[in-house]
Amino acid sequence: MANEKINIDQINQRGKNVKPDRDGDTAKQNYTAQSWGNDHGTVTLGQVDYVGSVTSAFIVEGKDSRHTFSLDNDGQRKGWTSSFSPGVFQVECGSDRVEAEDSLILDAKNGNITIRANNGKIRLQGTDIELVAVGEGDSKGNIVCSATESFMIHETKKVLINASVMYKLSTSGIGEVTANSVLKVYGSIIRGVTDACSKKDSKVGGKRYQADQNQD
Repeated sequence: MANEKINIDQINQRGKNVKPDRDGDTAKQNYTAQSWGNDHGTVTLGQVDYVGSVTSAFIVEGKDSRHTFSLDNDGQRKGWTSSFSPGVFQVECGSDRVEAEDSLILDAKNGNITIRANNGKIRLQGTDIELVAVGEGDSKGNIVCSATESFMIHETKKVLINASVMYKLSTSGIGEVTANSVLKVYGSIIRGVTDACSKKDSKVGGKRYQADQNQD
């Protein structure tokens, strides 16, 4: 079970659209469960979930059953801590800390961290925002940003890019460089290549580079 990949959509499989198998041979059993509650909420120790696959060590449920906090013991959620809220989930800390100290720490020893807003925006705000990727080889140590529409950097005084080996800006459509004041371009060697050399190479070359930029 340790190597099984569990999708984030499986987290709330407490009974939604899942066929129960509480009477099956693999269903969890517990004869020592205890529960306390009133009209405001319930605390349960050792509860088996609706589909009979997970035993929880500790569950707190509000009047609305969707408002739940649980510590799971076994099954596909062994060692999980899950919190479900129909309203706002809020964490506040750091009142007695200073700016240079760490106040909120999320540390995943192994695996990914997923932050997802299904129907809203994700906002990050701070005096500074630092993104650091560490890893070896071409497959790690990368920061990847993808957008289905636009990637915009605006309302900033400066945009500084400093690459130690190479940088490349490319598009299959139209590219523009505009400076309303002064545009400076410097290079120890500057070469310009157009499709004019696609049939017959120029005196200084360029046909191979033109072909490389027009590969399917």
